[in-house]
Amino acid sequence: RMSRPAEEMLYMAMEDFRVDIVVGKGAGATSIPLELPPFTLVGATTRAGLLPGPLRDRFGFTGHLEFYSSVELESVLRRSAGLMEMNVSSEGYSEIAGRSRGTPRIANRLLRRVRDWALVHGVDRIEAREAAAALDMYEVDARGLDRLDRAVLEALIHKFGGGPVGLSTLAIAVGEEVETVETVAEPYLVREGLMGRTPRGRVALPAAWEHLGLEAPEFPTL
Repeated sequence: RMSRPAEEMLYMAMEDFRVDIVVGKGAGATSIPLELPPFTLVGATTRAGLLPGPLRDRFGFTGHLEFYSSVELESVLRRSAGLMEMNVSSEGYSEIAGRSRGTPRIANRLLRRVRDWALVHGVDRIEAREAAAALDMYEVDARGLDRLDRAVLEALIHKFGGGPVGLSTLAIAVGEEVETVETVAEPYLVREGLMGRTPRGRVALPAAWEHLGLEAPEFPTL
């Protein structure tokens, strides 16, 4: 999302530890070099493919972070719960972590929603049953699917027989923009093996039928 002028300035800063500040306009414009002390730049993105090649190549090391395990998410949740002075059992942490899609940001968001539910219902200690009740109210199921995820799967199975169906048609069926379905719902559904992408369109995989309590066709169309 950086503008091109900022990107060009960053190239020079990363390579030569200096930037050129342009003062004035037109023929009277002058460039003033500004030396920078040595620095280390650390960048993070979930969409590395959108980075310009020249910018990506200027980083000395490019790493890839995997999704967090449930045990690791529980550690994150314990720290966050301590900061919020919440009383949560080990089973409660496991319940929240299992619905967090392997992402600390989502885990902390769900923890705050569980806290809100507990305050409204006067619950002092959050066990697995209380955590599940709170997250069910917010339409986050045991596998971490939310309302949009389930709507996509249900439309794909009930309206289109499991597919294949085009992405734009699927988006219309759930009343969402194509970009929303493609960037918000689809990545997690594909990663969990619930939905597949084929040259003919999206298809529901056997795990999706099972998750919705349905029997998958014996010979699914792929």
